[in-house]
Amino acid sequence: MESVFIKEVVSSVVFSVIGLVIFGIAFFVFDKLTPGDLSVEIIQKQNTAAAIVVGALAIGLSIIIAMSIHG
Repeated sequence: MESVFIKEVVSSVVFSVIGLVIFGIAFFVFDKLTPGDLSVEIIQKQNTAAAIVVGALAIGLSIIIAMSIHG
């Protein structure tokens, strides 16, 4: 019983790390494809539109990753 629980926890942690790595890569690629620096736009210039676009990117990637894990 405990080995199944440990297996599920390890699986969840591994998929979480993979998802975060994929999100980091996608953000880097998206940042290079868009004009300007997104982190500067969001943090220093307080650009709400850029933050909404990055949030939509995060939600879209989350849905794709969740569906690929779920099968």
